[in-house]
Amino acid sequence: MLNFILIAVGAIVLAIVLVKVVDKFLPPKVKPVLSIILWLLIGFFAYQTYQSIYEPIQFNKEKKKRYAKVIESLVDIRDSQLAHRTVTGEFAKNFDGLIKFIDTAKFTITQRRDSSVIDEALTKLYQVDTYKDIVIIDTLGFESVKDSLFKTSDRYKTMMNVPIGKAGQTFDLKAGFLEQNSINIPVFEASVKKDVILHDLNPDLLVQEKQVVSVDGVNGDALRVGSMEEVKTIGNWPKTYGDNE
Repeated sequence: MLNFILIAVGAIVLAIVLVKVVDKFLPPKVKPVLSIILWLLIGFFAYQTYQSIYEPIQFNKEKKKRYAKVIESLVDIRDSQLAHRTVTGEFAKNFDGLIKFIDTAKFTITQRRDSSVIDEALTKLYQVDTYKDIVIIDTLGFESVKDSLFKTSDRYKTMMNVPIGKAGQTFDLKAGFLEQNSINIPVFEASVKKDVILHDLNPDLLVQEKQVVSVDGVNGDALRVGSMEEVKTIGNWPKTYGDNE
């Protein structure tokens, strides 16, 4: 892009010089036609230079606005999946199951308290009452998952829909298990391609955006939360878009 700007500026300067040369040295009959052509070239290169600076600025502005809306939906999906794991021990494999879970499931409200009881083995060994510390978990009640996460909002019913970009698109949702140290650990991933979010923007700038590797950018060709390859539930967006954990 910088090379193009330098070339365009150079072309503008050259065209202006040529206008001066035409005005000074060419016959009067030829001057008007050549001057018009050269001024048109100057206008063309000036416009292209302006566009090469302005369009990336507008692209980034629109990109950030769209990413912010998509991230809001990804956060809802992550919160819902974490609730699903808390209650069931695993993540939901599809949106139908996840939505049904939110509509019907309840969190168990518990309270932990310390206590002590007779240690029968040590009491028998030492012939004197010996106690051991224990933790007692009391069930206090139950709370609706829906009320806890979304209160009076029903946006969870449409959280599978990509909220902006190409119409009619949904997030890709996967769930399963990763084995680590002979233990199956539940994992999930929700994602959407940048091609979907930014489909109607400058294609050259979109190609560049999909190749981003930066601490303050969304790396890769998609926005995603969670992973099917690692045990993590964070998103791949930077802190500038909000908390990704």
